[in-house]
Formats: sequence, C-alpha cells, structure tokens
Amino acid sequence: MRILITGVTGRIGANLAAALVEQGHEVRGFVWPGDPRVEKLASLSLDLRTGSLRDAGDVRDAMRGVQVVYHLGAAFQGGGPFSDDDYFETNVRGTFNALQAAREQDDLTRFVFAGTDALYDKYVPGGLSEPIREDDAVRRPRGWYALSKSMGEDMCVSYHGAYGLPTVVLRFSMVLGAGEILDWPQFRLSALKSRPELASAWGGEERLVVLRDENGRAHKKHIADVRDILHGCLCAMDAPDASGEVMQLGAPSAFTWDDAVPYLSEKTGIPYIEANVSGTPTYYEYDLSKARRLLGFRPQYDIRCMIDDAIAFRAGEDIGVLPTS
Repeated sequence: MRILITGVTGRIGANLAAALVEQGHEVRGFVWPGDPRVEKLASLSLDLRTGSLRDAGDVRDAMRGVQVVYHLGAAFQGGGPFSDDDYFETNVRGTFNALQAAREQDDLTRFVFAGTDALYDKYVPGGLSEPIREDDAVRRPRGWYALSKSMGEDMCVSYHGAYGLPTVVLRFSMVLGAGEILDWPQFRLSALKSRPELASAWGGEERLVVLRDENGRAHKKHIADVRDILHGCLCAMDAPDASGEVMQLGAPSAFTWDDAVPYLSEKTGIPYIEANVSGTPTYYEYDLSKARRLLGFRPQYDIRCMIDDAIAFRAGEDIGVLPTS
C-alpha cells in the first residue's frame, strides 16, 4: 500500500511509519520545514515531503497517488506555544485541505484522523461513576485545541456521509512514549507541592504521591502507551466496518493511584506518601468495547507494563518503540 502520514515525526507518527515500513508498505511522510525531529527517521526508508498543512497545494502534492492517509499532524496543546489562529489554520484548515485532497485520490481506501479525549468533560465534581462511551458522551471542548479537533472530527464524519470518503476517527487518550511514565508529573511531589495539602510535605527530596479525593478515594485515570495507540492505528487501516465511525483508544484499563504509585515506588526506590486533596478529582475511565468490536483493538500495556518497560528502556533495552524526542 502507498501510505501518507502527516505528523510523521511525532511519537505516534514515527512509530507508525517504522511499523508500516517493516510490513512492506510504501510510506510517505509529510513534515514542516525545519522540523528537527526528522533526524530520528533517518534509519527508515521513507519518502519525506516538506510543506505546510495550511497550504492546500502542499497537501495535494503530498497526497497524490496514496491509498491510505493517517492524518496525525496538528498544532498540539503539549507543543507550541500556539495561538488561536495557529490552531484554526493548522488543525481546522489543515484537516479541510487533507480531506479535499483525499477526495481527489482514485483508489483511497482509508483516511484515519487522530482525534482526542480532550473533547470530553472528564473532570467533574465527584468524578465519573460510569465509563465514558464515545457515542453517548456529550462533547464539551474547552479551548482552541479541543475545539479545533472537534471540528476536524465533524468534517471527517461529514465527508464520509456526503462523499463516501472512508474516514475513521480515532480518539486518543493521553499518550505516553518510551520511558515517560517514570517522570510523569502527576505522580511526583516536586510537581504537586503547590497544592495546599502537599506544601508542608515538600522538604527538597522527591517523593511519589498517592492522590486521593476528599473522601479518601484514590484518583483514577485512563491513559495509553504509544504502542497500544500504534496498534489501534494499524487495525484501523483495513477494518471493514470502521468507515464513518468514531472510536476511543486507550490502555487495557484505567489505573488508580493507589495501585500505580506503590508499584512505581517499589521499582524505582523512590518513597511515596498519601494525601487527600480537595477540589475536582481525576476519576474517569473509557469503555473501549466499540474499538474492540469494530477494529479488533486489543491493547496490551497497562500501567504496570508501562512502568516495567520504561525502566527497561532507560536501561538501554529495546522495547520496540522509538524515542519521543
């Protein structure tokens, strides 16, 4: 297959490119001029095209003749800084340009759009008592990143309905790459010490923290290892019943702080404390049954696997994933 990946230098795009090349596909990557992360793709046999998602001509040239598109490129809230105009021009106009160019391809079989769980209202008083289901949850995008991705989703679904374009929207949960869970700020006292309940616990030495709500219930969150997101993207390429659908991806299950933090402490030797904190808790998880049913999505990397493999990666072992930088 001839495949185009926008955002090919990102943590998902680079690993996806490596996997597709290994499978024997012809992979074309779309990169912006001067992207320093291109160097990590040097060992891969890729056809790299330089341009801007904002430029319809650049996008059309990059997409010419491809059969599958992974539209991962975007102004991302973790990068930047980006202005509201950047989010609109790159994420909204860029997706419009990509969809328009995709319509011109004679044998396009799949257009995969990278969505986000930033669309959900996940942080509510008391937390969420039921798993989030993508077809039932009300979208409440806050800020231009989430809004721009929501508009991108709507365009993809609309182009499927109006023009028969074989689009698939994959909503990614928070994605962590190789080794990142070891330094994740939401586990570390040094990053949490500004909270009133934790200020007195900081004495200059790092500690991990089991966060609990005001009633003593441990926080809960659903994230994903980059390898599980990669698996979902590969599944989406030819899943016969996925066209026009929106599906949530994530780890096999959510984790709770009272499981993850003691395990991380045991593996790293960093002591941990426990703290009840006020305010809106982190307490949510996803129902992944739709992705399991329509994509054959079978995520493997729960929080303990992520911790184990992060330690192995930091020790120099090959865990089958490219560095994030």
